Amino acid sequence: MIKTMNWEQLLSLKRHGDNQKRLRAEQDPTRSGFEVDYDRIIFSAAFRNLQDKTQVIPFSKTDFVHTRLTHSLEVSVVGRSLGRMAGQRLLDKYPELATSGYTSNDFGAIVAAASLAHDIGNPPFGHSGEQAIGNYFAHGNGLAYKKDLTDTQYHDLTHFEGNANGFKILSETREGIPGGLRLSYATLGAFTKYPKASLPYRPTTHVADKKFGFFQAQQEDYVAVAKELGLFQQGGKIMRHPLAYLVEAADDICYTLIDFEDGINLGWISEDYALEYLINLVKDSINTKKYQQLTTKTDRLAYLRALSISTLIQEAAALFMKHEDEILAGTFATSLTDKSQYKAQIKDIIDLSIRNIYQAQEVIEKELKGYQVIHRLLDVFVGAAVRKQSGNASAFDKLALKCLPDTLVLPEEDTYGLLLGISSYVASLTDGKALEWYQKMA
Repeated sequence: MIKTMNWEQLLSLKRHGDNQKRLRAEQDPTRSGFEVDYDRIIFSAAFRNLQDKTQVIPFSKTDFVHTRLTHSLEVSVVGRSLGRMAGQRLLDKYPELATSGYTSNDFGAIVAAASLAHDIGNPPFGHSGEQAIGNYFAHGNGLAYKKDLTDTQYHDLTHFEGNANGFKILSETREGIPGGLRLSYATLGAFTKYPKASLPYRPTTHVADKKFGFFQAQQEDYVAVAKELGLFQQGGKIMRHPLAYLVEAADDICYTLIDFEDGINLGWISEDYALEYLINLVKDSINTKKYQQLTTKTDRLAYLRALSISTLIQEAAALFMKHEDEILAGTFATSLTDKSQYKAQIKDIIDLSIRNIYQAQEVIEKELKGYQVIHRLLDVFVGAAVRKQSGNASAFDKLALKCLPDTLVLPEEDTYGLLLGISSYVASLTDGKALEWYQKMA
């Protein structure tokens, strides 16, 4: 018999260090613990750093190109709508949840908070930043530390993962700050799209196995979250939190449409061509009369984008409920957008974005620069920290280490903790700050 998850357990308000159960019915009705999660994320330094981190185009000086911060805010807005829609339908299906005090806004707040944080662990320079950190340890000077690490520890570094780094930021205990941001376990569960460690590497066709969601250093923390939420199946496999599907859908909807919009604004995609692609996406729901009354391409683009987002939100919420039984059993193996009736139109938009945006010469050249920057910073800080650990730090090493923030406490005798800590610090830098340090240390 397949073990299924249950919603009351999945909506746990527990936080790191709690000794007593938090009950929804006892929460402030005007500001639940899930809304507190959102506030803690948005006021965190890690979230603020997203304002100068690449979404697609590194070092862009163009005002209308999205950063990680504007993208994350937009994803959280879409996520809130998805959560509320699905939440209301779940309350209708499971009236005992309402009896326990849960509301549709709670579902919206959880998905919004997890969506807000979904990129919080990503390095500077877009996805090439992750690859640059991994490449440093797999093929660069970081390869020298392989002999000092277990297979899992080394795999964590050579496949440095922004999702796992995000969980580290949200949950890691520091001196005087137990449990990181101390978010509810429901939000941490919804945040973790890939509930697995980096090893053993057992690829499957299940969407939750595409990447990994926590480093070995945070495995104990994640296991505590998974146990509280009831995510363990017989045999030890951890199921994905159901609301993670809505977080993923919110991200998919936004990057499909917003990256496309950035390409249009940069002039890399013809506006006429773009309008045709968006009309194909919403041809069954567009108000033709209203559309024809719009006199500028800018207004037509804005209308089609808004209609596209609304259409995909409505569909994703409906798909979530249609497949809820499979999702609760951990057997729903694809993203919600993969089940979309608009899958062909979405693919057309993404394919055009890949050709005209992600593979644009300007993007490639700036990603190459990102590699150089990250490798140099890791060389300086990792080398200095390791030499200090062995008592061989040079005067330059000591000066470099003084540049690290007081909040970064590196372990004295744990090479893995030291390497992961510095990698996470470099990942925390904004594009501009990383480039500034590189220019000073070149």
